[in-house]
Amino acid sequence: MLRLLFFSILIFVAACNNDEEHDESTTDTDILLNTNHGGAGSAWGLSDCDACHALGVVHQNEPAIRDIVKVNGYETCTGCHGSNGTDAPRQCLVCHNENDLPEAPLQSGLHKHDFDTGADNELEDQQCIDCHYASDMDGVFNNNRDLTRYADSSGVNSPYSNGTDFCLRCHNRDHQQADFPITDKVFDDPLIAIEDTYTFIDKHGEINSAGSGTYAGLRNNYVYSSRVECTDCHAMHGTTNSRLIIDRSDKGTSKLDLSLRDLPHSVKITADDFSQLCVLCHDMETLQDEGDVDTGNGLTGVHLTGSSCIECHSHGEAIQAGL
Repeated sequence: MLRLLFFSILIFVAACNNDEEHDESTTDTDILLNTNHGGAGSAWGLSDCDACHALGVVHQNEPAIRDIVKVNGYETCTGCHGSNGTDAPRQCLVCHNENDLPEAPLQSGLHKHDFDTGADNELEDQQCIDCHYASDMDGVFNNNRDLTRYADSSGVNSPYSNGTDFCLRCHNRDHQQADFPITDKVFDDPLIAIEDTYTFIDKHGEINSAGSGTYAGLRNNYVYSSRVECTDCHAMHGTTNSRLIIDRSDKGTSKLDLSLRDLPHSVKITADDFSQLCVLCHDMETLQDEGDVDTGNGLTGVHLTGSSCIECHSHGEAIQAGL
């Protein structure tokens, strides 16, 4: 009996190898546990994190989340570190919510990227994982670390050239992801037409644009030779506007001067009037056609505020590419 007890203790100690600095179960860029967890895999497949890891000592070098983990407990583990070879669900929203991490990300608003265009559902943990399978959670967003890698048009899991490249691997006509088909859409529906639009017609920021149009003028840090990311205008995690248009400047406009972006300026889309969105980046140099009229969020600089924008500007219009 004593011999059996001795070996049981040895196995337990091996599984609880808690030297995080030398833990080979993760890498510097991937905090998901793998089959090496616990030293030679002795802790792989175990479901009770508390058997080895005391809440009082975990995340000693991560003050931004240490208290959150202490309060929410072991349910927080799977979101960042995976299921450790078990069938435990990965939980993200236990921390990423408006109480614990209200700005990571901003989630206010009824409309969210819930993979269902016909409804407004609350985001679920699995939807977080669908887009952020192996994020390193270091607070610095990197497209090729923090976004799930999906196949390109050639069927290859190639690196993303930018954030828009990630979006277009699902939003296209002919090489959608098998797990996320976009069905029952007409040929020109933006949800599937946007890849061709962006690639061949409107990058919303043409590479060879001279910025010499009638209403030329952009705010600081936006230039005509740069492409605008999808997420500069579309909020994935929550907005009050339809079509996932951001409802405040700090949910998008990544290049906007922080003194403007982080105020934030509100964005309310009324019918087809997108003035409050456009004015976040556009600021005409020569005022004309009511360019000095407040759009309603404290900013001026676009023409014909209050009118329909899409009569002249839509995704893919070659002459005046816009929305």
